[in-house]
Order: sequence, then C-alpha cells, then structure tokens
Amino acid sequence: MQEKGNISIHTENIFPVIKKFLYSDNEIFLRELVSNAVDATQKLKRLASLGQYAGEVGDTTIEISFDETAKTITISDKGIGMTAEEVKKYINQIAFSGATEFMEKFKEAKDANEIIGRFGLGFYSAFMVADKVEIQTLSYQDGAQATKWVCDGSTSYEISEGERTTRGTDVILYINKESEEFLNKAKLDGILNKYCRFLPVAIKFGTKTTSEPDGEDEEGKPKYKSVEVDNIINNTNPAWTKAPSELKDEDYLNFYRELYPFSEEPLFWIHLNVDYPFNLTGILYFPKIKNDFDLQRNKIKLFSRQVFITDEVKDIVPEFLMLLHGVIDSPDIPLNVSRSFLQADSNVKRISNYITKKVADKLSELFKTDRKGFEEKWKDIGLFVKYGMVSEDKFAEKANDFALVQNVDKEFYTLKEYAEKVKDIQKDKNDQVIYLYANDAAKQDSFISGAKTKGYDVLLLDSPIDGHFVSYLEQKTEKTQLKRVDSDVLDKLIQKDETKELALSEEESTTVKSLFEKAIKKDNMQVEVTALSADEMPVTVTMDEFMRRMKDMAQNGGGMSFYGNLPDNYKVSVNGNHPLIKRILTSSNDEEKENLAKQAFDLALLSNGLLTGPELTNFVKRSVSLID
Repeated sequence: MQEKGNISIHTENIFPVIKKFLYSDNEIFLRELVSNAVDATQKLKRLASLGQYAGEVGDTTIEISFDETAKTITISDKGIGMTAEEVKKYINQIAFSGATEFMEKFKEAKDANEIIGRFGLGFYSAFMVADKVEIQTLSYQDGAQATKWVCDGSTSYEISEGERTTRGTDVILYINKESEEFLNKAKLDGILNKYCRFLPVAIKFGTKTTSEPDGEDEEGKPKYKSVEVDNIINNTNPAWTKAPSELKDEDYLNFYRELYPFSEEPLFWIHLNVDYPFNLTGILYFPKIKNDFDLQRNKIKLFSRQVFITDEVKDIVPEFLMLLHGVIDSPDIPLNVSRSFLQADSNVKRISNYITKKVADKLSELFKTDRKGFEEKWKDIGLFVKYGMVSEDKFAEKANDFALVQNVDKEFYTLKEYAEKVKDIQKDKNDQVIYLYANDAAKQDSFISGAKTKGYDVLLLDSPIDGHFVSYLEQKTEKTQLKRVDSDVLDKLIQKDETKELALSEEESTTVKSLFEKAIKKDNMQVEVTALSADEMPVTVTMDEFMRRMKDMAQNGGGMSFYGNLPDNYKVSVNGNHPLIKRILTSSNDEEKENLAKQAFDLALLSNGLLTGPELTNFVKRSVSLID
C-alpha cells in the first residue's frame, strides 16, 4: 500500500496561517491531541459496552513520551484506531472541510480558542510546533491493516503500510526548531497538569519513584523500598463527576486541596448537577475572601467533558461569582467561538442564571438553618454578597432576605431588621431615615461616641465594595439616606424640628469666625459658627458627604476624575455654645485667643487623624505650655 496525494482545500496552504494565528497559544496542541486520544479510547469502550467489539478492552492507558535526541513527541493511545480509508476521511477531508470558512471568518482572530476545534482543526494544531507529523494506526476491526500517514506541513501527504501491531494510534510530532522548548520534561508535565489532570482515561507520562512496604528490620520496625512506577498524571474520576450522595465533606475538601494546594480551606461549597434543559456539573467553593479582589479572580476552571478549557469564565459566570473558586463542566457551552457569540448564546445565559440561583439558595439555606454560624462567616462572605447585590438584580432579590449589616458594636441585622431599628429615632424633619456609618471605627471614634450619646446607631461599612453598597442601599431603600458619621456635625446629619439657640450675638459670631480663620490660615478650611449643645466638641472638622463620595469614586476609577483633581475641602464648625468659645471671646490677650483657637482646631484635626508632621509637633509643644 503506497499512496501520495494532496489535501483538498481551496486555499494554497493553511499551515502557515494556523501557525501565525495560534502561535501565542501553541501549548494547546497537546490538549487537542490528548483529547483526541481520549475520544478514541472512549469510543472503543462504548462499542464494547454495546457488544460491537468482542475483543478484550484491556489496559487503555494513554502514553505521552518525548525523545530529545530525535526531537519527537509521541501521543499513543489504545483506542479504536483507523483504517487507511478512515485516515483519508477524517484526517485529509473532514479536518479541512471548514478551512475556507475558517480563512474568511478568523483572519482577525486573536484568541486560539476562537479557532481550534471549531472547524475540525484540533488535530492540525500539531503543526504549530511540528515540521512533520506522522500517524501510525491500527483499527480495532478484524483483519484491519496498520496504516501510516505522513505530512510535512504542506498540503501534500503520504499514506503507506504502517508498523503498529496493536490496536490504537500513535501521533508522532517532529518538533520544529522554534518549539524545542517542548522537548522538556518539566514543560510537558506543566501542560499536562494544566489541561489533562482530570481527563477520564488514565494518562501516563514517564515514571516516578515511590516507596512501598518491604517487611521489617531487626527491631521489628517497618522497612520501605523505592520502586519505579508509571507516572499517571490525572485523576480520572474527580469529585464533580460523582453524585453528591457519594461524597462526604472530607471528599470536597480533598478536591479543593487538589485544585488549590496552598489555599486556606473554603467556607462551604455548592455541588452543581443538572441535565435539563442543559448539561452542567461542577463544584463551586466559597473561599475566605480577602479585600484584594484581583487575587480572587480567575479561580473557576471551565471544563468540557473533563478537558480543561480555560480559567477565564467571565462570559459564562456573572461578574460577582468570579470571586468563587472551583470547577464548571458543561458540554453545552460553545468553547471555540467568539466572545460576542458566547455572550448571546442562550445556553450560556441559562447556565449563568442557574448558577446565580444556586448560590443564592445556598446562602439563604445557611442563613435560615444557622444564623449564628452565618454571622461568624459574614466577614468573609459579606463582601461577595454585597458585590452580587450591587451588580446582579436577580441575586439582589433573593439576597435581601439574608444580606447583613453590622454596626460598630458588632451586632448584625438583616436590612429589614435594621430599617425597623432606626426608623423612629433616626428620622429627620423631612421624614427621611438617616443611616449613619463609619468606614474606620478607630479613626472616627469621637464622632461615633457623639452619635451614641444621642442614642443613634452607627453602621460599620469598611470593605472595598461598601462605597457602591452605600449608593445601592439609598437607591433601593425608600426615604433613606446614608451619611458618614464624620461628614458633618450630628445636628446637621440628622436635622430635627427643634433648633438650638446660638449663645453669641451676630457681632460675636463674626468675631469668632475671624479669629478662627486667622488662627487656621488654610484656604481649604471653611469656618462657620453654629449652635450645638454645650457638651459637644468646641470645633468639628468634616468633609461634605457628596464631595467625599465623588472623590472616593474618582480614586477608585469610578469615572469622576473632575472631583478627583479638586483639593480636599473641609468645613470647620465652631460650636458657639461651648464654654471655650466664650473664654476665647472674653480673653484680653490676643496671643492667648489665637493659641486657644488654634488648640481647639488642632484637637478637631487630631480626632480626624488629619494632624501630622510639624503641625502635630507644634500642637504637642503648645499643649505642654498650656498645662505648664
């Protein structure tokens, strides 16, 4: 048997195009070829189970090997193999049936996953790294002859009698000069570990040394000996392929350790298992979420029939769920198409909605069955829940029942419970309920203390998402505003009908204002004299809630760059009813007046954490001289 021919395609030579477009992702050649070997093996097992193959299935281990001297990589399986006619059909014809369409549609493609596999080009990904590819194959069919196919990366091929004596296929890649990095054990091991570690057929890559019992020594202690065994790189039956009823907590934890060897243990998990109206299996874990979002992302691994595809799942999983870890496996997700196609695909949307619902249901169940335990975990999951509520309406609808807020006294409330708690005492004269909050309890302690004195409650909102969560609560909660506890004096944060009388005359107020402006000498500090209780601070320094929010959004990339470029402006509220202000007014010593005004102002700065550098040093010296 000897035959030469040309692969019938309408383009002069597709191989340079494959190399050009896919070069950045050339390691996926191994994923494609090993996946083909798995398919061939599973087809054989299927035929045997249907009684269409009467021979012994036997050992079906797929073997990957390389020869640094010959510069070859071989993928060898014991699957169904191919006859010469099948080689012509599947390798020469079908694999290129979509070549013309491929050339037209994907000239601008940047992502290998948009191309590989879409038009049967998986096998030909071999030419990204090889100058020549050889197939040695023997079909499972009785009386079949071994077949050899060789192609040097042009459209010419050669078929002749093969040398294989057992059922299956060898694909031998003669590695090109640019790709010799792949002739390396560590490199191949890394790729196999990334793409093939959960494939359903055992894959052997060389051998490894292990210890096994070898009797006892003279003292009766167990002895061990080193033995060389096959290095099977994959777990053929990972946890997500099993029914939840088969698994214990320890199984889920062991699988998590297998996926993320150096991570802290997860808080809990969800086992996904649905076969209608789409196929989806997987396990999603709730990690202990740190405040750095970026460290958390891209930890969900996407598989198709146990073949790893990607860990960039943002078009399949809603944005907030990207903080979860784990595995999703679905043959119904189109893997080799453009992002725009993926985003419009109805199965992808249904899968996204299903996962969102399952996550919300799990959190709701945990809250209802063990509220105390849920509260203990809130530090880790609260950020995730808030992120979900801000970004996903469907999730928010369910989360309203279990989302918690925590006050500075570490008490937890659902949103409904908290609204009930503060609705009367924190209602202002305009019938608006004001939620007071702190984002740094230690730094804002004097403001918190003042609020508590009036019987007000203060929430602690200190996570990276809370800037957005504050706006979300205002939008979704009727007649409610949120104000940071240090954004104004309390009487103005929650304005009541009763008004306090100012103990100073208009002339005295003007004098006090001028005194403080002269003592402060800062253009970004706007002084006002206000009527507060005599037992409140003599001077309070605050930044307007609106201005601070805009500046925070600008700082966090929220598109408010105009505000971000503005200098920090503060309001200095001088309490005209405080005894110290009366003392300043009545002092006959101008230097004492200025020193006392400066001291009162610096105390206000100090309570805000705004007193630093030489100003702090001067404050300490002045304090010593005042008490000397």
